[in-house]
Amino acid sequence: MNVLKEGWFTESDLMFTGFTPSIKVDSVLVEENSKFQHIIVFKSKQLGKVLVLDNAIQCTEFDEFSYQEMIAFLPLNSHPNPRDVLVIGGGDGGVVREVVKHPAVERVSQCEIDERVVDVSKEYLPFMASGFDDPKLNLHIGDGHDFMGKHTKSFDVIITDSSDPIGPAESLFQKTYYELMRNALKPGGIVCCQCESMWFSLGLIKKMVGFCRTIFPVVAYAYTTIPTYPGGHIGFLLCSLNPDLRFSEPLIKFSEADVKNLKLRYYNSRIHAAAFVLPQFVYEALNVASETTNNDNSGTNSGN
Repeated sequence: MNVLKEGWFTESDLMFTGFTPSIKVDSVLVEENSKFQHIIVFKSKQLGKVLVLDNAIQCTEFDEFSYQEMIAFLPLNSHPNPRDVLVIGGGDGGVVREVVKHPAVERVSQCEIDERVVDVSKEYLPFMASGFDDPKLNLHIGDGHDFMGKHTKSFDVIITDSSDPIGPAESLFQKTYYELMRNALKPGGIVCCQCESMWFSLGLIKKMVGFCRTIFPVVAYAYTTIPTYPGGHIGFLLCSLNPDLRFSEPLIKFSEADVKNLKLRYYNSRIHAAAFVLPQFVYEALNVASETTNNDNSGTNSGN
């Protein structure tokens, strides 16, 4: 499929049969093949700069902050003291940009498999890649599975910022990956992973929630709104080793002054709680698997 045609970018229809977004292109800034994937950065009058990997939109300058802030601060503010953080993926730098802002975070390790994504983002997406310059960060180029296999009980929070479950990211949606993350967590640790759209991938989400409940005592699904992703939103799968945790009740609550000082544009304590309130069809699907497992999307007042 020619994704750049007649002045428009159109995603390859690999995940959502019969549905795909298109964006009008002003100019193509870079297009190349790395060792792992096809990379495009183009400029759109309406959406600013756009990063595309393997013909799927990863982020746009217009709305990327909603995803980056939520995948970072939902887990960080659910932990009482998130000093050591691991980010898997996230080669555009957006997640790290948010994680290093957190006042409790002391050390951030990031493992990204494709160095060209990092280099391209530094050159063309500096508004996202600024976190790469932070002294808290230690960047590793390599496979996330291998990296975590060498670290046991090392991290308070692990964040996986992956693309869709096809190509290089497919293994990040498997049970074995979540078992690796569990082993790499300190006691009471938390994981938070990109977990697709409830509208288009509910079967996959249900499967993942099911196997996570066999690994972690607390499992929850949350979501954020983001106009340029299919369905206008994207979800997150959060798991904790602390059996008493409720993800919808943040342990660290940012004041309005904190939100302004950290230059947050989407996340606050109110939307943290609201992110776990699910539509009825999703609530029912995700709570069929287990009546005994503690999970934060159960109960009559889910997320409140």
